[in-house]
Parts: sequence; C-alpha cells; structure tokens
Amino acid sequence: MHSKFTDIGQFRNVIRNVKQAAQYLGVDDDGEVMVDRYATLPKVVFHGSCKLHGTNAGVAMDKDDNIWYQGRKQVLSIGKDNAGFAFFSDSKKAIFKELLLAIRKENNFTTETIIIYGEWCGGNIQGVKDLAIRELEKMFVIFAIKIVPDGEVENYYLHEDYIKNWFDKYNVSEDRIYCIYDFETFELEIDFDKVEEAQLKLIDLTMNVEKECPVGKAFGKSGIGEGIVWVGYYKDVRYVFKVKGEKHSASKVKTLAPIDIEKLNSITEFVEFSVTENRLNQAIEQVFTSNAVEADRKGTGDFLRWVINDIAKEEMDTMVGNNLEPKDVNKYLSEKARKWFFKYVDEHL
Repeated sequence: MHSKFTDIGQFRNVIRNVKQAAQYLGVDDDGEVMVDRYATLPKVVFHGSCKLHGTNAGVAMDKDDNIWYQGRKQVLSIGKDNAGFAFFSDSKKAIFKELLLAIRKENNFTTETIIIYGEWCGGNIQGVKDLAIRELEKMFVIFAIKIVPDGEVENYYLHEDYIKNWFDKYNVSEDRIYCIYDFETFELEIDFDKVEEAQLKLIDLTMNVEKECPVGKAFGKSGIGEGIVWVGYYKDVRYVFKVKGEKHSASKVKTLAPIDIEKLNSITEFVEFSVTENRLNQAIEQVFTSNAVEADRKGTGDFLRWVINDIAKEEMDTMVGNNLEPKDVNKYLSEKARKWFFKYVDEHL
C-alpha cells in the first residue's frame, strides 16, 4: 500500500539530465543511442516553493475508497505514528476523503490510487534553532499529488497548477491543512547554456528564504527558512531540485546551488564534506523518530547504513569525480558517524 514520495535531487543533477534530454536523438537500428552533442540547450521556466523542515507525510485513497496515512517509508497508524501525523489525519479523515474524492471526480479516475503528499511540520516536529515554523502549531502543508494507476502503467504527479487551482476551492486552514502554493512562490527561467547566471539567482533567493521564512512570516512569525524546491517541465518530463540554505545543507558545499561536482583533495576532505550535522540529524529522524523508536546503541548498524546509503545516493557523482570508491571511504564515513551517534545517544538518555 505504501508508495514513497520521489527523492528530490540537486541542481547539478537536473543540469545533467536536461542536457542529456536535449542531445538525445533516439536509438538506431542496431540499438545504439544517438546523440547530438552540439544540440541547442533549452531555456526552461522553473517555479519554486518554500521547502519546509518537518517530516514527509501522505494521505492516500485507493479505488475502493480505503484511506490510509503514511510517512516517508511506511504506513502509519495511531499505534505506530510519526510525530502524531496519523492521529491528526484520522481526526480529519472526512475532510481528506472529500479532497481525495474531488480529485478523483475532476480527473475521471476509476481504478487509480491517489496520494496527497505534504510536510507535517511546526512545533517540535523538526528543525534547527531559530527556525520560523517551530513557532507555529503543527500543520500539514500539501505540495504534491501522486497518481498510482492500477496495473503496470507508471506512477506520475499532477501538475502544480492543478494542485493550486484544486486547493483554491477549499478553505480548510482552520483544520491546519494548507497548500504550499498559498504562500510566497518564485519563478526563474534557466538557460541551460548559461547555468552560472541561474546559479547566482538561485543562491540569492535561497539566502533570502533562509534569512526570513516566507511561510513563518505569513503567520506573523519571524525566523529562518530551509530553502526552495524548484519544478520545471521540458519535453513533458518533470524536473525537480532543491536548494537549501547553509544551516540545512546535508553536505558542506562551497556553493548553495552547485552546477558541478565538488573537487576534493583527499578522503578526509570527502568525509568532512559529506558527514555533516544535518545529514546525521536526518538519519536520526529517518531511522528512529519516523519509526517511533528511541535511538540507542542497539540501532547503530541501522543508523550507519542509512548514512552510508544516503551519501552514496546524494554524492555518488562527487565520489566518481574524485576517483573515490565506496571501499575507499566507507570505513572513514562510518567512523565519524559512529562517534557522533554514540555522543548523541549518551546525551539523550
């Protein structure tokens, strides 16, 4: 029943993928991919929304009107909750059912499963010191709608314009349910032949959000924000990336929106670059908090596996570009993460 929300990558990943799409000519009779390396690169309009520092959550309904709640990795229940999201959602079940049925009716869905994704945030759910939304009551902020067709058809997300227009018909703010597009949004045309220009604008916008969170400000609360999530379409393909402020970045990047991989000089630099406080805190949330489990030393293996896997997923291109293989670095990544974890557990006993 659980259907995971798609991971959001980095700007440099989107640059690579868009360039590949622009240069792709198809497959020849021998099955070889044909590429035009001199193809004109596109200009794509991206729309940005505030990235909120909480925990990923979803409300889903299948073709038989069965409704369930989920975190990033598992189905939730009141007995196995994540920061109270299942308890909150079950108390708003009638409202969520109305919203989901409206999506079904408007799109003539009959056999599809519909999942509303959002950030369950506010209060003590997550966040670094001085985060604006920590001053707010817990709330669910919708940012995506995923459609899971019955059968072998690929899953897909409804367009962001649809989400905003659909949500404009409802006023459920008194129930602490919001849409991210009701808050300040951003627009940026990215010329993929001049990505350095876009990089500077992305950094400027991200720093402004980190300095003053637009969502917190909308509720009269001042404080820092996390960053911006950007969505754009090219050749009918959806491209998404995130840019976080320095206080939230999982890696110690030299630039907030890198267009190339970091060039490092040693394994020590890579460990310092990738094993950051934010990544380790994410591991605590993903391995323990989201599963309603207390962090203790018995969970060291699970904690270290998450950190190693996340670094491999997020920084593989950095490793390749620096001629580093997992066997070269995993021992040192684990060593730093383990020391931090033991200290964390001791301090939270």
